[in-house]
Amino acid sequence: MRWTKTLIPTMKETPEGAEIPSHVLMLRAGMVGQVMAGAYTYLPLGLRSLRKAEAIVRREMDSAGAVELLMPALTPISLWERTGRVEAFGDVLLQFSVRRQNPQVHMALGPTHEEVITDLVSRHVSSYRQLPITLYQIQTKFRNEERPRFGVLRTSEFLMKDAYSFDTSIEALNESYEKMYAAYCRIFDQCGLDYLPVEAESGPIGGDVSHEFMIPAENGEDSVAHCTACGYAANLERADVGIDSGIGSDAAPNAVLQSIEKVDTPGASTIEQVCDFLKCKPQQMIKTLIYSADGKPVAVLVRGDHEANEGKIRRALDANSLELATAEVIEKVTGAPVGFAGPSGMKEKIPILADRDIEPMRNSVTGANQADTHLTGVNLKRDFEVDTFADLRNARDGDPCPRCGGWLALRHAIEVGHVFKLGTKYSKALAARFLDDNEQLHDIIMGCYGIGINRILAGLIEISHDENGIIWPVSLAPYEVLLEPLKVTDTETMKVADRLHDELIEASIDVLLDDRDVRAGVKFKDADLLGIPLRVVIGPRGLKQGQLEIKWRWDKEPEMIDSDGAAEAIAGLIRTERSDAARFGSTLAVRTPRL
Repeated sequence: MRWTKTLIPTMKETPEGAEIPSHVLMLRAGMVGQVMAGAYTYLPLGLRSLRKAEAIVRREMDSAGAVELLMPALTPISLWERTGRVEAFGDVLLQFSVRRQNPQVHMALGPTHEEVITDLVSRHVSSYRQLPITLYQIQTKFRNEERPRFGVLRTSEFLMKDAYSFDTSIEALNESYEKMYAAYCRIFDQCGLDYLPVEAESGPIGGDVSHEFMIPAENGEDSVAHCTACGYAANLERADVGIDSGIGSDAAPNAVLQSIEKVDTPGASTIEQVCDFLKCKPQQMIKTLIYSADGKPVAVLVRGDHEANEGKIRRALDANSLELATAEVIEKVTGAPVGFAGPSGMKEKIPILADRDIEPMRNSVTGANQADTHLTGVNLKRDFEVDTFADLRNARDGDPCPRCGGWLALRHAIEVGHVFKLGTKYSKALAARFLDDNEQLHDIIMGCYGIGINRILAGLIEISHDENGIIWPVSLAPYEVLLEPLKVTDTETMKVADRLHDELIEASIDVLLDDRDVRAGVKFKDADLLGIPLRVVIGPRGLKQGQLEIKWRWDKEPEMIDSDGAAEAIAGLIRTERSDAARFGSTLAVRTPRL
């Protein structure tokens, strides 16, 4: 391809509103163009990279035995109602009505396709002889993001590979899950990503076991807890916390118990306000949160400097639904407005769950279940009882690892893939069943496996760039080789450039010829911005010596090769890098922040 025959609208300056490197560089390199918030056009360079990521995903899915199909983005709302996910997704689900002749037809644009694929399988799979099977697609998804930002990392429309396994037993599901997990590792290895599989929450997808594949990156919107000592890793929603022994002298089990006292705290309802008023520390306070679990109120206690983890609370209660109680419920249960609840002296007796770090606390500060009032000197057993102790809080940087004697490090990361063991959540709702060899009817057991294709590109750029631009691996680069004739008005220079271009294409190498009549400095700046792995400079001076200059994008210095046989030599270099990515991989660790 010749530069002047395609569309590469590079920019010198950072576009307005672009906040993170991947967003800035994808716009500046002419990979994407913004149509509106959360929606982008993929320009020729961006589309080439997107298709390469898609091809890697498709190749590994096929290799793992998954079968491709294509489902519509447009879905009937009735499918979502049958699984209860209209409420679960809330405003994220793009739904609307259209008139067809006289009746109104209510539809949704699929944010994912569990309902559609399960309904399909329920109609066409009825016997154990048809199972196991894993079906996948690469399709556009739609989600009504309230705050679309960070370029293609958070958009309302995006390209996803979603796969669904259907099995007859938990053992068979485990096998399907392991196949997909291994395929994901191969995919992200081939894409040149420095990734980390972590334990995860399933969220509105459902299921009881899941892993996310994360790219450690400063601008990631997710948080990951990781222990380098034993390898334990989990996202913030799921991360377990080891027992904390460093709570302080006031929390020592042998501390002298103070008398409980009621203290007026006018206008102080938050942890910060109470600490400022009473001159205490957040870790001396017990935060009492009133939740509604499956419609029934329950109190949850966490230390004042900790944040409650609703996923852990829901699991500890074995609840299907969990949400903070309304102000009316809180006042009915505690006798006080929001901000003044405490475990001692509630108006109604309700279950009390406490985070494990509450147990060793002594002489704590809590709400008094009375407006503008708190209690000091509050102690467990003497002043209140707890029904259940469990790990109920978010992990923090420096917390003890739950698996070994190490410590957790909390880092930002970008999610690029997620795998779930769904069980029978959707097959039950949508009547996807099979007959076993004894003619007994059973619900099909499912798994779900998603990859954000767009996020592969943005995630790679976040960890592989420098001050000059993108640094692509050969596997994802829009072109593998960039030919840079320095003087396009020179007949001999262009003769060599054109011949090299044609010979590389004949050798099945993706090559871009920069045939613009611009200064060498402009060409080199654009070359670094685009990040094409191998740059080949063709200049009159070098040609007189029978040489060409080549430079890998990630290397500091160029090297010279003979112009005779240059196409064969360049093609060999690219083929080697395609097979092992050794050159790119050896430098990626320098550019990537490690967990």
